[in-house]
Order: sequence, then structure tokens, then C-alpha cells
Amino acid sequence: MTLPKNKNVYIAILSIFMCQALWAQAVYEDERYVPETDTVVLKKLEQWQDLKFGLLMHWGTYSQWGIVESWSLSPEEYGWCERKMGSNPQDYFAYKKEYEALQTTFNPINFDPEKWAIAAKNAGMKYVVFTTKHHDGFCMFDSKYTDYKITSPNTPFSSHPKANIAKEIFNAFRNKGLWTGAYFSKPDWHVKSYWDPYFPPKDRNVNYSPEENPEKWNDFVNFTHNQIMELMTDYGNMDILWLDGGWVAKTPKAEISEWYKHRINNSPEGYLKHRIVNQDIKMDELVVKVRKKQPGLIVVDRAVHGKNQNYLTPENRVPEKTLPYPWESCIISGGGWSYRPDATYMSGREGIHMLIDIVAKGGNLLLNIAPGPQGDWQQGAYHLLNEFADWMEINSSAIYGTKPIAPYRENNICMTQNEKGNVFLLYLAKDGETKIPAEITLTSINPKKGTRIRLLGSKQRLKWLKQKEGFKIVIPPSLQDNPSCKYAWTFKIEQIDQ
Repeated sequence: MTLPKNKNVYIAILSIFMCQALWAQAVYEDERYVPETDTVVLKKLEQWQDLKFGLLMHWGTYSQWGIVESWSLSPEEYGWCERKMGSNPQDYFAYKKEYEALQTTFNPINFDPEKWAIAAKNAGMKYVVFTTKHHDGFCMFDSKYTDYKITSPNTPFSSHPKANIAKEIFNAFRNKGLWTGAYFSKPDWHVKSYWDPYFPPKDRNVNYSPEENPEKWNDFVNFTHNQIMELMTDYGNMDILWLDGGWVAKTPKAEISEWYKHRINNSPEGYLKHRIVNQDIKMDELVVKVRKKQPGLIVVDRAVHGKNQNYLTPENRVPEKTLPYPWESCIISGGGWSYRPDATYMSGREGIHMLIDIVAKGGNLLLNIAPGPQGDWQQGAYHLLNEFADWMEINSSAIYGTKPIAPYRENNICMTQNEKGNVFLLYLAKDGETKIPAEITLTSINPKKGTRIRLLGSKQRLKWLKQKEGFKIVIPPSLQDNPSCKYAWTFKIEQIDQ
């Protein structure tokens, strides 16, 4: 699936889909947040909020087909689940068998994580979150609890010296100074203790009653805990545990009843595309165990209200306002979350403006890039990161270690502030605008009398004039015609009136 020409339409459609899929996370800005109490975690979370820019990578055997990650295995009637590949996509069980056989042909011989780490670092990214396992259950790490993994003899790449892909990625990025985060899917559509082969899968959920089969469910809980503990024990210092599959959670009866009421009200004929099931995976116990191995670990149990969601993750969208808790927008850079052979990537202007908008509102940007079946990124991804690199070389001080300052944005000018009290005005250039305006006017803030203002990338002190409301900056022709960078220009004000 290629990105439509109108990316806003694409993002809106995908947001609608995901809101349907994750009903409990539908009202993002007003979602409840339970603050962390562990002082070590709080300190780390504060440091994470200063990082601002991270890399997310979805990668698995599904890249060989260029399809959405995992979801075609879910027997639900949504667009993102539609089966189009394989020799017989109309036969679900034949399709699942063929999908899982992709393990036997997965051989990404061009895999070079150092190349990715260098590109990410140059772009200004400060952390990476990698999909160690998605919902399909295929492990991109050497788990001893399954043979459905990258290091299995059934996988051609297992003979490669860098076969343990997750370990190689974490080491490469850590060596470049980036934080590391492990994405891990709580549901597992391959393991028999989640999708029991005695029953056909009904939807994304466990296909049997955990309450009526406590021994089997406990096997799955132990399996999940064991795999996560592998990642937290054998893969070096880990900064973030990023859990997906929010439907696998302890769910109170009242919430279940409300969920079905909501669904039935929107389905007069009574047909439900999927269910909600109480799936207590004992997350509180798990978090205690993993933090004994990784003190201060940031845990993101996505879409599950409670103390184990240290920050929230609005998906493929940017909130309209600042939020009263730590947050990160996870955004597709091109194509989809997973590899698309003909993906179109966002432009440098779009990406840089998005980062600025998110940072001005107090959030982080986690930008997804999907490696292909041969083990490399598409050229469009490298080009996009090069655009970030060029811009960050001049303007990074307006991004890192900054906080929002009201009103956050005035027209096409975003604002950030650092600990010294310096305020940065980030002018978002219009499409095709390559020349800085002769005057830039703001009404919402006022520089202190006598303070200095300059354009980042230039040492020249700029003239500014107080107005009846606000002030204006006068840009000399020499700077107007020779901006220090493309897409967004940053003006640093040393001090403002409070």
C-alpha cells in the first residue's frame, strides 16, 4: 500500500482505524494518566523528555511481502487486516501457514545497523525503539522459548555473524550514544498458549477463556515474562520497554460492560468485528522484576491506563495542544509502519515542521522507518534523515533541553524556551518560501529592553522594535536572501519580559 498523495487524508484514515481498534485510547488529549512514583524512573523520564527525537523501526518476515505488519493474521474485517498475498489468501488457514513459512526465506544479507545508527545520530535522533517481536510472534532476537525466531536454523539468516538482529541494533545504536528501547508485543499469534490450535482464532484476542483455562493462561503469562526478562537481561543496558497490544491487560468487569455497550450502540445488527477479554498478564509483577535488572527503566504499557504507562503515545497524529503528562507522537515517515516497496516519504519540510510543532507542545517525536527484506532502508529514508541532519546542525539548540512557553505558537511561528530563559522563535517557512521576510512580528511575547536577538547560524545582532502590542524583528537584506538553512528559521531571544 502506497501513501496517498494527500498525506493528511492518509493520516486521518489511519487514525480513525486505530481509534476503532483501540477504543480505550480514543480520547487522547483527555486520557487519564497515573504519575510514576519511583524517583529513579522519574529522573530518567525527565531526561527522556529532553531527548525530543527518536527512531522507531518495524521489521520482520512480513517485509518480504511488503504488507502491513502481522495484522493480516487477525481474522477481523478491517482494511488493515485484508489478506492479499500468498497463493490462496481466501483460505485463512492456508494463508497463515504460508505467512509463517516466510521464516524459511527471510535472509536480510544487507543488514548493517552501524549505517542506520550513524544516519540516525546525524539526523539528531537520541533514542531508538526496535520491534523485538510483533503480534505475529516472530522474534528478532535469540529467544530460547521459541523456534519462531531470526536465529532458528529454519531461518536462512541464522548463519550470518549478525544473526541476533535485536542485539546488533541495540549495540550499534548504544555505541553511537543513543538510548535503546525494546518494542515487544504482548499478544502472540503464533504461540499455542495464546492461540490454542484446538480452536480457530476469533479475532486479535486470546482464542479461549483465560478464566476457564487458568493453567493454559498461566503458561502464556510465564512465556511472556520469560521473553521480556531475556531482553532485559541479555541485551545490555535498556532505557525503554515499549509494550504494544493494549488489549492484553487486566480489564475490570465495568470496563468490559461499557465497551460492549459502546459497540452494540454502534452496531444495530449486533455483529461485532472483535471482542474485549479480560487478559491479566500480571504487568505489575513484571515491572518489578524488570526494574531489578534495569533500574530506572521507562515502561510504556501502551493504551493501558495505570502506573505502567510512564508516557503516552498518540499514534500517527500530533495533539492540538500541550498535554499535562509526558508524551511521544509515533509517526510513519513513509509507506506504513512496515516496509512498502513503493513507499513515498514525507518531505524534509514536513518532517522538520512536525518535529518543531511537537517539541513546542512539550512532546517527543518517534519517527518510524521500516527496513526492507534485504536488510536496508529505502533511499527516501536516508534522504529524509539527511534533511533533518542539515537543519539540526544549525538549529538543534532550539530543540533539545527545551520546554514549552505559552502561547507555544503564533501563526506560523513556534516557540521554545531553555533553562537559561532564552526563547527561540521557529519560523515555519511556507511551501516554496526560501527567503526570510523583511520583518517578523509577534504580539504574544515581549523581549526585555536591550536584549539581543539573532538568527541561528549567524552572529549578526538583529534590530528589533517594540510595538503597541508585541514587537517586530527587522531582517537585513543580506540575511533575507541567504538563510542559514531550509524550511524553518530560528531566532534566539536572550531574555523576555515575564
